[in-house]
Order: sequence, then structure tokens, then C-alpha cells
Amino acid sequence: MGALLLAQNELPSPRGGFEVSPTFFVVLFGLGFLIGIAGHLTRSRALVAAGVILVFLATVLIPIYLQATR
Repeated sequence: MGALLLAQNELPSPRGGFEVSPTFFVVLFGLGFLIGIAGHLTRSRALVAAGVILVFLATVLIPIYLQATR
């Protein structure tokens, strides 16, 4: 128990400073899922791929790009 409290005190404090609204990422993520679901329902590989790409952009590529150019 004491080690847990010690470890909690040594954690870095969050700096914040996230300059882009997370709403953009949540909407893009949700849109990707909706498009992917529509692709599965219509059996359209293009729509499924578009949905996967949008989810990947929202969760990986755009945040990395924004962090690198910050």
C-alpha cells in the first residue's frame, strides 16, 4: 500500500495544452464507424475501407501530425 502511494506521488502532473478540440476527433471517429457499419450492411468494401481509414486518421495519424508540427 505504501509503495502505491509513493508511486502516485512520483507521477508527472498533466501539463494540458491540448490545443485542438477533442470534439473533432470524436466526430471523425464516430463518422468512420458509421461509414464502416454502412459498408458492412451494404457489403461494400469501399465503404468499409473508408470507415477504417477515417478511424485510423482520428486515432493515429492526425494526432501524430499535430504533435509533430506543434
